[in-house]
Amino acid sequence: MLEVKNLTVAYGDIIALEEVSFSVEDGEVVSIIGANGAGKTTLLNTVMGLVEPRTGDVLYVDESGQRHDLLSMEAHERARMGIRIVPERARVFPNLSVEQNLRMGVYGLSKKVDVKEVFQEVFELFPVLMERRSQAAQTLSGGEQQQLAIARALVSRPKILLVDEISMGLMPKLVDLVFSVLQRLNSEKGLTILLVEQNAVKALDVAHRGYILETGRIALEGKTSELKENPAVKEAYLGA
Repeated sequence: MLEVKNLTVAYGDIIALEEVSFSVEDGEVVSIIGANGAGKTTLLNTVMGLVEPRTGDVLYVDESGQRHDLLSMEAHERARMGIRIVPERARVFPNLSVEQNLRMGVYGLSKKVDVKEVFQEVFELFPVLMERRSQAAQTLSGGEQQQLAIARALVSRPKILLVDEISMGLMPKLVDLVFSVLQRLNSEKGLTILLVEQNAVKALDVAHRGYILETGRIALEGKTSELKENPAVKEAYLGA
């Protein structure tokens, strides 16, 4: 389980997040939706250890029930615990091949991973990567690079997957593909997912619960079925 309590993040005098609290239970998909500039990416980067908060707590409870203070750990230590991020805009290693990018996903892991087996798993999810495995990542289309970024996070077999604006810049067909993969990973593998996304329709469709982030604060939370019927959410985010 992931638990964030009273998180405040500032860039100089500008408050990006203020007293943000939320939780993600094991096996759950939680979506955080909001407009551009609401603080969604800052939130994920803080959980991952890429941004230092001013105040607050970020806690991870493992399978044995042991609580870990993530703010006392570096980003690479959080990654070794099984927390992985798919960053915004499909950041891949452009001069490395698809296969080399995937190998970077298992580099430095404390646990043994059957590379052949995990590669086969991600190639099943994203067949185009199998076809392009020897190509440099920079030769892939934007949608293919996004698939590679997801696959690179998955080869480590994460406990919690943080996903940042996965639909950004993708054609509708590819948006459907990547969201269906996330839904399948959760339903079939039990993968815990924290998703931040501007595409509220897709984000609420795949999630169990959701939070609305507005100008750095949680404005609303609830089951996604409830949020979809909320008049304010429908007007502001669902185009109704």
